[in-house]
Amino acid sequence: MTVRFQLLGPLSITDGTDTVVLQPSKPTNLLAALLLRSGTIVSAGYLQRMVWGDEQPVTARASLQTCVLRLRRLFARHAVLGTPIEAVPGGYRISADARSLDLVDFRERARTAAATGAGPEAELAVLRGALGLWQGSLLANVRSELMHRDEVPRLLEERLRVVERVCDLYLALGHCGQALVELWGITRAHPGHGRFREQLIEALYRTGRQTEALAEYRRFKGFLLESLGVDPSPGLQKLELAILRGDDLGPEARPVIAALPAAPEPEPEAAPVSEGPPPVPWFTGREAEVAALAQRLGGAADVSAGPVTELVCGAPGIGKTALAQQVAHLLRDRFPGGRLLLRMTDADGVPRPPAETAAEAAALLPAFGREGSPRALLVLDDVTDAEQARPLLPATGGDAVVVTSRLGLAGLVATHGGRVQRLDAFTPRESADLLGAVLGAERVAAGAGETAALAAACGHHPLALVIAAARLLTRPALGLADGVRWIAADPLSRLALNDDPRMSVPRVLRGALDRLDPALADAFLAVGGLPSARFGPADAARLLGLPEAEADRLMERLVDAGLLEDGPPGPYRVHGLLRLYARPAGHGRFRPRQKV
Repeated sequence: MTVRFQLLGPLSITDGTDTVVLQPSKPTNLLAALLLRSGTIVSAGYLQRMVWGDEQPVTARASLQTCVLRLRRLFARHAVLGTPIEAVPGGYRISADARSLDLVDFRERARTAAATGAGPEAELAVLRGALGLWQGSLLANVRSELMHRDEVPRLLEERLRVVERVCDLYLALGHCGQALVELWGITRAHPGHGRFREQLIEALYRTGRQTEALAEYRRFKGFLLESLGVDPSPGLQKLELAILRGDDLGPEARPVIAALPAAPEPEPEAAPVSEGPPPVPWFTGREAEVAALAQRLGGAADVSAGPVTELVCGAPGIGKTALAQQVAHLLRDRFPGGRLLLRMTDADGVPRPPAETAAEAAALLPAFGREGSPRALLVLDDVTDAEQARPLLPATGGDAVVVTSRLGLAGLVATHGGRVQRLDAFTPRESADLLGAVLGAERVAAGAGETAALAAACGHHPLALVIAAARLLTRPALGLADGVRWIAADPLSRLALNDDPRMSVPRVLRGALDRLDPALADAFLAVGGLPSARFGPADAARLLGLPEAEADRLMERLVDAGLLEDGPPGPYRVHGLLRLYARPAGHGRFRPRQKV
């Protein structure tokens, strides 16, 4: 079996079964530098700069040889036989091919995707496979400022070119919904990339969202004027005019993107296979949760093992959907029948009727629940009660279901089995990794103390961290310390993105409370305003004017709703952002306390 190096994520070595993520060290820096220039002679001087930076120790040359020896021992330990480190005049060389290095594999797929002549659908499949090789934060375990400054941006640019082509293909083939999935995240991560904005605006318009398309154009126009003092490109201006006129932007009449050959009509009996969900941008952390969920979902390779049900629950914005979607992407090869993430609530948080979601699942994931069909994976996202999910759970076969919900859904587990994964806030290390993934390792490494302060101001809450990082990403000149002070002064109002209402901590928390009985929401607002984040049933009973047993039952209902943590026998706990929201200034309304 060929041992493979993985550069497109944390630097690691895998044999296809086990993966070893290398620890940050000088030899790890050296290996990354060699692999980035695989097949060429890499000078000792360049390697020394990548390992130690511009200020090198006087012993750098001798220490470089020591690092090479340590790498060779590592290779021997992991049976790396086909890609040795060669000492050559002037430096070193390591030669890897597409089987032994994911970067070479990615470049070969990207280069040959359109050369097959099999049409846009085939090209799209090859490019999606190429993007699937990217696994998490690029070289997150390589602590080389020069490498992240000089080499990583070039790699990221290669990926962006492929993403751009994939979105072109989606639009040309009429898969506008899939294009939107890619484009929402990529345009926010790269706000100045005009081509992605063109694609997003077109996709919005072609899915019947003319108002949103025009709003997106105007946001981008304002961004360009404020940041660069320039107008949108002629192509974008033509696109705006086409939308205002109501022109047809179908695959055969698109004014901005050159048309591609039309996709062939499918055979009448061919069933569509869902290729989603895609990987989650900036996904970091949750290593233990990812490993456990992936093992349980992917462990059974055939239908004889029976259906698998997993529940991921936790507070609003804690990352339930991201975890489920990322694991579904990682396990794409284990579910040849397809994978589908099915939203169980509409845009306003209203539960969708079971008949509607069942019909959508049957249309988009036809292999799911069918006797003799290949294994399929269904993610039921944001389930509001057990009855909403039960009709979609398979009784037999090897299919798998992941249910994400703010509720514990103990009744569902009791009747259908399965495991429960409850998510909490990030650890400080996970928070720092996420901020580094979005803002760049160099910017974060330059202010480790400020990074920790920013993570603390966000309460190590995943949604809050992403929002804060996105705000800072669009302000590259703003120092981390200034950003921390600005966010900490008014966390709730500043942990929201004006151009995307879904990315708002107050909106998410308000939606969570709106789903509760009003009296139960009042109880949360009351205990959330207690002087301490930790309290016991007796404290809640005194505050609410209820017997302790009744107050304890209320607190358990709030735990089940994801708004409290811990609880019996220990004290209950309220997350810092939820405590801020519980104050009258945070939730913007006051309800008289009621007996529940």
